[in-house]
Amino acid sequence: MSFVASAPSSYELPWVGGLLGAVLKMALPLAVYAAMAPVLWWFFRSTWRELDAEAHEHRLEQQRTGAFDARPWAMFAIVALVLTAQEYYGGSRFFSTYLRPYLADFEQARHRAHVPTVIDTRFYGELYGYGWWACSRVVGYVVFPMAAWKLLFPRDSLLDMGLRTKGLLSHAWIYGLCLAVVLPCVYVASRSPEFATYYPFYKSCSRSWLDFLVWEAMYVAQFFALEIFFRGFMLSPLRRTFGSGAVVAMCVPYVMIHYGKPYLESAGAFIAGVALGSLAMRTRSIYSGFFVHVGVALLMDLLALERGPGLPTQLWPR
Repeated sequence: MSFVASAPSSYELPWVGGLLGAVLKMALPLAVYAAMAPVLWWFFRSTWRELDAEAHEHRLEQQRTGAFDARPWAMFAIVALVLTAQEYYGGSRFFSTYLRPYLADFEQARHRAHVPTVIDTRFYGELYGYGWWACSRVVGYVVFPMAAWKLLFPRDSLLDMGLRTKGLLSHAWIYGLCLAVVLPCVYVASRSPEFATYYPFYKSCSRSWLDFLVWEAMYVAQFFALEIFFRGFMLSPLRRTFGSGAVVAMCVPYVMIHYGKPYLESAGAFIAGVALGSLAMRTRSIYSGFFVHVGVALLMDLLALERGPGLPTQLWPR
């Protein structure tokens, strides 16, 4: 579901080859899940118990009053619509078919009229495509679902979807701990052959610091939107009805949006989703996942550039 086409993937582990290597690589996430399960349980067990107790009390209250909570139904319907729209209208196919030709025609018309234009589809076409990708994520993950939610449930505060900043500094040690665990893993993963061919998504970001900074700004914006959608919009309505199961329910579509990326990254998204979702439930904030996500993403791009074309050496592209 990413904007770019899937990079060539090596299905063999470095020390074995052929079918055996593919099978071992396919099974590797199971070993990681088994190793991480006790760690996640130790760190989040009290959070999960509190969530289940809260959900139990909520269900008892519903049974006593005969009330019906439509929020989970509305949330899943909106999520299904958003993810479907993202797949068909938020990626490279839609941009290449409908938007890029329009930009090119507009550019040519300005040239024929001898009118200056800032549009240059030949030089910045790839960047325009990622601009569409980032904007579609922000609109699809934040603007549309939040507007729809406020229309359906006008008494609900959107700030309760993990957007409050109270207690942000008191949780800073958790963000640091997560980064301390994840960043070494990212460095190890960056040594794989497929890593440098996949990241960064925008292949011309080493052309100039302008390209690099504009790309990273769009990248960060879509990560913020992603955290709001998965760790805020999805988890908040499920907190009182699903309890700790809300985290797992969120992880299924979260893993699926990683399809097209390297296999181990897609499979590892489940562990990341459980950790970030549980952290969001514990802190009632999406900012933990956002800071971790951005730190990891920036490091991945920098490591890929270091292994590939290198960092930019000029401010403006020539």
